[in-house]
Amino acid sequence: MATPSPRGDIPPRPKVAVMEDVAELAGVSAMTVSRVLNAPEKVRPETRARVLAAVQELGYRPNSAARVLVTGRSGVLGVVSFDTTQYGPASTLYAIERAARQNEYSVSIASLDALNRRSIAEGVGRLIAQSVDGVIIVAPHESATDGLRHLPPDLPVVAVDAGEGVPFPVVMVDQHAGAARATRHLLSLGHRTVWHLSGPANWVDASARVAGWRSVLEAEGREVRKPLVGDWSARSGHELGRILAGEPDLSAVFVANDQMALGLLRALREAGRRVPEDVSVVGFDDIPEAAYFWPPLTTVRQDFATVGRLAFQLALDRIDGVRGERRLKVEPELVVRESAGVRGG
Repeated sequence: MATPSPRGDIPPRPKVAVMEDVAELAGVSAMTVSRVLNAPEKVRPETRARVLAAVQELGYRPNSAARVLVTGRSGVLGVVSFDTTQYGPASTLYAIERAARQNEYSVSIASLDALNRRSIAEGVGRLIAQSVDGVIIVAPHESATDGLRHLPPDLPVVAVDAGEGVPFPVVMVDQHAGAARATRHLLSLGHRTVWHLSGPANWVDASARVAGWRSVLEAEGREVRKPLVGDWSARSGHELGRILAGEPDLSAVFVANDQMALGLLRALREAGRRVPEDVSVVGFDDIPEAAYFWPPLTTVRQDFATVGRLAFQLALDRIDGVRGERRLKVEPELVVRESAGVRGG
């Protein structure tokens, strides 16, 4: 009968391979292993292949502290995020993580409950304590701008969805252009004007979408009705939709996100107003469920993958010492489905 382990049924932890184990298996020095992992172009191809094969066989994972000593970099990127319950911030965070993984970087995340000077400083401080090489800050609130202006000037920082006046690179979807595209589409269908359900006023994206919607109506000489302000939720879309449904001249609505559009669709149906025969609706985001609304939702698609890739690349540039204030805007795409139609059609 086997003698019970003093620790119960938990098996002993397997030995973790170290650099010397890789060197012994590959028949090289530990210094050569280090060069292969950190500066492979300086090692002969046949030696490099032998070392990488040993790394794979042993399941060796380089020690991050040792990598910092050799390269001066940790291979970790910090990301400050906010309100990832919302589709936009969550999709942005996922896109950044994916871009980092594809470039053999790991990500450390600091999630904040608020975006102000103090919270941003605390979040960035936590990441600096983890020896991150640089930081990407997803900053969709207007209130974040002050905090972003007071970060250490020598810290490699890139922002996503930040407002104006930020002293480092910013990547964002061109919200103004997306809203303008949605509004023009509705006008092209013969609607005299377009109502708007907006997102919260303190969100950068919501403000830009209002501005894009308004600019098209003013340029076309159309009546500009006061936007109804929601909170991004389907519930608020439904509540505001019940108000809109009572407007006799309502024929077209541009909604600042798809969740609020979902609530609006229900409110219109409850009021006996058909979509798109009586009222046309266009949303924003193209969430995965948008194609399965009834009717399928015409909306504006944001290219989060490109936002994540550009933000990561700009972060690498900053880590490499490239300075400058750049604002890169990614073009959105209008996705035409069945919720918007010809006026009176």
